[in-house]
Amino acid sequence: MPRLAALLVPGLLIAGCVARQPGPASPDQTLVNKGSDTIVNLAIAWAEAYQQVAPEVSISVTGGGSGTGIAALINGTVDIANASRQLKPEEQAAAEANGISPVEFVVARDAIAIIVNPNNPVDRLTIGQLSDIYSGKLNNWSELGGLDRPIVRLSRETNSGTHVYFLEQVLRRGDRANKTLFSPDTLLLPSSEGITTEVRSNPNAIGYDGLGYVTPEVKVVAVASDPSGPFVRPSIESVINGQYPIARDLYMVTAGEPTGRVLAYLSWIMGPEAQRIVSELGFVPIS
Repeated sequence: MPRLAALLVPGLLIAGCVARQPGPASPDQTLVNKGSDTIVNLAIAWAEAYQQVAPEVSISVTGGGSGTGIAALINGTVDIANASRQLKPEEQAAAEANGISPVEFVVARDAIAIIVNPNNPVDRLTIGQLSDIYSGKLNNWSELGGLDRPIVRLSRETNSGTHVYFLEQVLRRGDRANKTLFSPDTLLLPSSEGITTEVRSNPNAIGYDGLGYVTPEVKVVAVASDPSGPFVRPSIESVINGQYPIARDLYMVTAGEPTGRVLAYLSWIMGPEAQRIVSELGFVPIS
């Protein structure tokens, strides 16, 4: 993306300058960063590391979901919104009506892992089967080669960018004309950690989480675009080489082209130190 390349060099020069200006943060040196719960742990790690680079800059990071962060950007209450999806057309229109021209920057990539309880014998699924599970066409694990048990569907809440991405790319299989919806009995949970916790304790559950939130206590299912395969498990390598079919970009969004401290911070995020943190937390670096 040309904008990222243009942003990187001058931004790093700015970051290098501010790093030599010690002292407490002043109100104009505070960055407010809010949004995606998928990104929040990564954003916190970035903010903590950036304190070593620019100690005079104070960064406030909170989650709440991609929709919450984008709404805050539209309302002018944050400097940067975190999102695990692109802006919706209605969000873009609302921003422009408020005199804001949002600019999206890809800051990392992520794989959405399909997880089940370790005691579940099912270890591979196609996108079509996942669509049928979450839309309510498949309701028993025996229909998928598993045990005769009901399928318990777990999802993030509707304000989550992960929920929106999963709806559009898995349930609807990337078809804009497809109007498939989640089955009404799908349990909506407020956090990625909540999905992992429920799957760990419920042998009938299936859920989806960003790769950085997957723990050893759950089983990750291999996924294929169609029955002919290949069936691939999510990893940094399988996202980079394009083999894993449920992968997405993660965004930071600014109100117009960034300048000053926002530009410096975004430039640092695109650089090697911040992208190393991306890998350490289980996400996929962009560089």
